[in-house]
Amino acid sequence: MLIRLGYDIQFRTLTPVPVVALLNVHPSREKDLVEPDRVHIEPEVEREDYTDSFGNRCCRFVAPAGLFRLSNSTLINDSGEQDAEDPEAPEMPVEDLPAEVLQFLLSSRYCEVDLLSNTAAELFGNSPKGWQRVREVCTWVNQKVLFGYGFARPTKTALDVYTERVGVCRDFQHLAITFCRALNIPARYATGYLSDIGVPPPYSPMDFSAWFQAYLGGKWWTFDARHNRPRIGRVLMATGRDAADVAITTSFGSTPLVSFSVVTDEVKEEQQLTAKTG
Repeated sequence: MLIRLGYDIQFRTLTPVPVVALLNVHPSREKDLVEPDRVHIEPEVEREDYTDSFGNRCCRFVAPAGLFRLSNSTLINDSGEQDAEDPEAPEMPVEDLPAEVLQFLLSSRYCEVDLLSNTAAELFGNSPKGWQRVREVCTWVNQKVLFGYGFARPTKTALDVYTERVGVCRDFQHLAITFCRALNIPARYATGYLSDIGVPPPYSPMDFSAWFQAYLGGKWWTFDARHNRPRIGRVLMATGRDAADVAITTSFGSTPLVSFSVVTDEVKEEQQLTAKTG
């Protein structure tokens, strides 16, 4: 399956502003790219591409005063299969976890593990350990939290989500991540493209999406407390402790958003033939 990925994001600034963008496909999916994956900046400015401490591809530049645009269109090969599952995947004792995984057991900017540890134990302490426990966390969050774009708030933490019971996709993931960490299951935040492939209409406007990964049986597995079902065509862009580590753009100054659009579409066979013969 081929999937067309892309975005067009425009900002307006009054003065030059340093910016870091995490808009590339994650290195783990680079082998699947059919076309180049490069952040286009208009007007053109000097840039630095680098890999951050979490292994994400980043682009650093100084946005000029006035209107500036970030855009890209690329093509990626996807298996067309749903998110992988393994109901037998076990939890690992903390003492056996790789050292680099331990940070994903700790509190972070949006995930207050210490404040929700007792709650996690009360809700899930008697659940079967391993995959089933993470699945129960996802189901609880999915059923208890109401989704709505109007509930978005950049300062909202996992405790806020638990208290208010409303949020957007990142809030669902933050609460699920916090519960997992409180149960000694390493969990990290993930962001990327998620298409509507295999999902019945009506469709919401396309956007970047959030999910999370839990470390079970010696590897990272994809979970999604917002949708709570395996999906097709999920394309990872970045992982981190929470949303603060993987913001699409981090601006060190004021950069009001002017317009924003994301594309994640399956390229049908007839479209491929047209492109080859056109």
